[in-house]
Amino acid sequence: MGLADVRRRLPVVDQLPAPKGRRHLPLSKGDPPTPSLAVWELTLACDHRCLHCGPRAGRPRDDELTTEECLALVAELAQLGVGEVTLIGGEAYLRNDFILVIRAIREHGMTCSMTTGGLNFTRARAEAAAEAGLMAVSVSIDGLRDNHDRVRDHAGSWDKAFAALRHAKAAGMAIACNTQINSHSHADLPELLELLAAEGIHAWQLQITMPHGSAADHPDLVLQPYEFPALFEGLSRIADRCRALGVTIWPGNNLGYFGPHEHELRRFQKSRGHFAGCNAGTATIGIESNGMIKSCPSVGGPTNIGGSWREHGLQALWDRAPEIGYIRHRTLDDLWGYCRECYYADTCMAGCTAATEPLLGRPGNNPFCHHRALEMDRMGLRERVEQVRAAPGLPFDNGLFRVIREPKDPDERARTGPVHIDEPRVSRLVEPYGSGRPIELGLEPGRPNDGA
Repeated sequence: MGLADVRRRLPVVDQLPAPKGRRHLPLSKGDPPTPSLAVWELTLACDHRCLHCGPRAGRPRDDELTTEECLALVAELAQLGVGEVTLIGGEAYLRNDFILVIRAIREHGMTCSMTTGGLNFTRARAEAAAEAGLMAVSVSIDGLRDNHDRVRDHAGSWDKAFAALRHAKAAGMAIACNTQINSHSHADLPELLELLAAEGIHAWQLQITMPHGSAADHPDLVLQPYEFPALFEGLSRIADRCRALGVTIWPGNNLGYFGPHEHELRRFQKSRGHFAGCNAGTATIGIESNGMIKSCPSVGGPTNIGGSWREHGLQALWDRAPEIGYIRHRTLDDLWGYCRECYYADTCMAGCTAATEPLLGRPGNNPFCHHRALEMDRMGLRERVEQVRAAPGLPFDNGLFRVIREPKDPDERARTGPVHIDEPRVSRLVEPYGSGRPIELGLEPGRPNDGA
């Protein structure tokens, strides 16, 4: 059915329930967590072919949920206690029934938002989505025109993204932007902010490009850890400018941690004003387009997918799937490398799992950290990552990297070489908890000793 046909199926209502949003009351001691946010890959179909795409989107999955299944899943999300559902892809709008899903989400009293590349988010789609109840649209814009179009692998993508912002705003929805910071785009951020503020965005989410999916095939996109001090000095100036422009800066969970600008960047986002650990499977749940339920929307694969909604239902997976509950049960003994001895270890728990697991094969050691980069600099050292195994080419796959610690001074670096190397370690499929052991890189991916 075409979009106009589906739009005629929207029930006529006088008004929709007030949305709950993401905020939950603090848990009482001993209470199990409930997710406040669900991020739902409605389809893997996509009109972009981005160089940094985690799921390697393009074609829809063969077994994607039907409209009726989607509507049933919406009811279970509400029953589980979810306050906001964010639709992603691929591109959610490439399923014409996306407006029926939006309406169902709103009829169940949940907030509904959408994140999109915006390439074909037309005026008609924006108006239909707004009529259905979509409340906010965040458009992905990764730098200025040349850098955005390069990483999106599509000439004209940047202009279409700005057009999508305007269509959404004209339809009456709140508009925001999300930007991946990569080795090309980080210098574009100040000028990009001015352009975005002029469009009327209310929030700007910033995150680093993670080395998984298609980005594992383009490791040159990934910022090096030693670049973080300069990056965060720039982000501090950007935060000041955001306040002046009335734009809320919203650092992604992989952008941190605990440097001198932490509170400045996260004071509107975190109740304590600082990062407090990965919330995958504690406050957030991810859904793939075929109904596979996972702890984090930014990753996939057997270490993160708890099982099929079709087979088990949502509540059982949230309560009992070990893959979804991993973060709830890990301890300091699951950290390794520098993160195990860090002053902030007990609070941070090595930051974003989706940034570290694709890098080193298991979470628990995170070189993408502002505090860590500053400490290295103080000791006259720096860290960089180097790919040692390519990715196999599957959705949410990853290669493997090592972390090389070496003198900051180039002459000393040339004379002495590295002072320490963290090699990748076995996956959680092999050793579910603990620090893991280094893998044998000579073995082929998929061999039992590494679980890669």
